Amino acid sequence: MLVASGEIDLTNVDAFTLALSTAATGSDGAVLVDLSAVEYLDSAAINALAAHADRIELVAHPILMPVLKVSGLTELTAIVTAPPTEKR
Repeated sequence: MLVASGEIDLTNVDAFTLALSTAATGSDGAVLVDLSAVEYLDSAAINALAAHADRIELVAHPILMPVLKVSGLTELTAIVTAPPTEKR
């Protein structure tokens, strides 16, 4: 399982991509990528996820679902919407 939080964008996508590649390479099946604590993805992050779509399954924060649908990722890999968390 790979867990990410905060924002995934051009400033940190290389580390995210490396983590995706490492997790996918070391796994016999699909890697669960938990994005339930991620609040923002840019196109670089979407491209990283798409490149690994055949080897991952996603759990995504509800705020990410529109961009995941528009990008076509919902057609490439399994995505489950995480329950929303309360803001304190």
